[in-house]
Amino acid sequence: MTTPLNERRIANAIRVLAMDAVQQANSGHPGAPMGMADIADVVWREFLDHNPTNPQWANRDRFVLSNGHGSMLHYALLHLTGYDLSLEDLKQFRQLHSKTPGHPELGYAPGIETTTGPLGQGIANAVGFALAEKTLAAQFNKEDLSIIDHYTYTFLGDGCLMEGVSHEACSLAGTLGLGKLIAYYDDNGISIDGEVEGWFSDDTEQRFKAYGWQVLRVDGHDTAVIRQATLEAKQETQKPTLIICKTVIGLGSPNKQGKESSHGAPLGVDEIVLTRTALGWAETEAFAIPADIYSAWDAKQQGQKKEAAWNEVFAQYQAKYPTEAAELLRRMNGDVPAEFIAQADAFIAQTNEKAETVATRKASQNTLHAFGPLLPEFLGGSADLAGSNLTLWKGCQGVQDNPAGNYVYYGVREFGMTAIANGVALHGGFIPYVATFLMFMEYARNAVRMSALMKQRVIHVYTHDSIGLGEDGPTHQPIEQIASLRNTPNLNTWRPADTVETAVAWKSSIIRKDGPSALILSRQNLAFQTRTAEQIADVAKGGYVLAAEKGELKAIIIATGSEVELAMQAYAQLEGVRVVSMPCAEEFMKQDAAYREHVLPTNIRARVAVEAAHVDYWWKFVGLDGKVIGMSTYGESAPAKALFEHFGITTQAVVDAVKELTA
Repeated sequence: MTTPLNERRIANAIRVLAMDAVQQANSGHPGAPMGMADIADVVWREFLDHNPTNPQWANRDRFVLSNGHGSMLHYALLHLTGYDLSLEDLKQFRQLHSKTPGHPELGYAPGIETTTGPLGQGIANAVGFALAEKTLAAQFNKEDLSIIDHYTYTFLGDGCLMEGVSHEACSLAGTLGLGKLIAYYDDNGISIDGEVEGWFSDDTEQRFKAYGWQVLRVDGHDTAVIRQATLEAKQETQKPTLIICKTVIGLGSPNKQGKESSHGAPLGVDEIVLTRTALGWAETEAFAIPADIYSAWDAKQQGQKKEAAWNEVFAQYQAKYPTEAAELLRRMNGDVPAEFIAQADAFIAQTNEKAETVATRKASQNTLHAFGPLLPEFLGGSADLAGSNLTLWKGCQGVQDNPAGNYVYYGVREFGMTAIANGVALHGGFIPYVATFLMFMEYARNAVRMSALMKQRVIHVYTHDSIGLGEDGPTHQPIEQIASLRNTPNLNTWRPADTVETAVAWKSSIIRKDGPSALILSRQNLAFQTRTAEQIADVAKGGYVLAAEKGELKAIIIATGSEVELAMQAYAQLEGVRVVSMPCAEEFMKQDAAYREHVLPTNIRARVAVEAAHVDYWWKFVGLDGKVIGMSTYGESAPAKALFEHFGITTQAVVDAVKELTA
């Protein structure tokens, strides 16, 4: 190891802050921060373009700590370089309502670009950041003025590489030639269970070369070679780069370095004393950082200069290309075009006039044909199912062929696709939508959860929504998936009944800025339902009275999607019944009490819910004395009509249930 002592001392600031914070919390992972401190020293002090006084500078480099359990590495870097993250904040590591939670979480500490912790998803997010940068640059940069030009740096560990999502995302990153993505692999050979060679013997170098990456190997504690490798990575513009850094976990701890005991537990008071001595750290008080070390790390002045220089270039861009500049600012702010809502409403009105009976997946594509030209920020994609999900619209151009395009052919990579889309949304400038069959949402489930946890505007399109898909059978027929999505906090799950509800669902998902939405769409044709203008306006409220009662109200039928048609057929045979279409229960529950009471009067206890999905979700709407017609088993392989009859999801079943409750 040839790192000069003074530079090692600068990096040691990370080590002591990490071990002190973990010790004070009596919880955490000191080993990774201590092992990666020298890598972080080089990347953050010499290469990362960022401004601690303005963490949202549009052209900043993005940094992702994919091995998020080592969060004290990130917090230490933010504190040392001058972000609004105080020493007191570090002392509150892993405490309630602190800015320094156990894993990096978006929205707590400034400078955190994404929530990491579920291993492998950070590197997938980083691919999304790099994809967004490349595409946005191609859309806005001019030959004489380049305003989008930044890198994505990510740290990752053995666990990230073992998780399958890293295979999906990194394979696509190589195919897309994301040359501004630079990943540093903390190759320390240790995980919670011990030395990983017993269960992780991949040839990582060959694996990434096969993906189309540039791969470099370095001593992760030699800053000179880390620096040189980073320079080589930046010189390679056609391929992403993986820098394999051989490190010692917990470096500096005499008795725990290189061992799993430093991975996920405090070093202990006595070991910290020994570590300070081994590091040559004269300051014995916890969290003590000398002024000269702070000075060496401080990035505020340099960051302000870099942003100021960029601001000058952007001012030139605004003067020469005012339309493009205004468009970029709008997109980075996440605002939809000024005319979008009016044009979307006009399309919805036209859709109502057409009264088409089509599958809602086709209604979705029709909506994309209308909305796509209005939204240059769309960046769509499908997991090798574009012809079934119907996510392609007439203006789609694949980014594989055109870097300035607006569509990604993700291949069969549901998990990677969704995690990449999260990164695209986090980067800014795009509204990503991604698609697969609803059943295969299960492959992407944790990334969908992360969309919701981070409150990102990602639109998840899921077709083939029920046993109605028919002959493919129970492996492809979703049962519990809709309930799982509806039970995800901060996710709006839409299951539209026809063309109008589908268009409204898209509009609502597009204008929603504080979280993701899922669109649950049918394979089979669904009958159009006639509505008044008032009812069309109420669709956006998530639930509304589609058919009012004839005479005194005695019972309520609640339905979604394909089962709205059954509910309406039953309505035609009954008296004193209203039909409530509830395409988005989450939006309905956000409405005020007066509106909810208007739609579902509490004094009407005779309620029947019908949906070709798991029955359990609906009891909160019908009460224990109501009835739910739906699924409680897996499906079968047969034509859709036969399946609905076999499982008792029929008009007659709805009629019988209402009559029984009102007898």
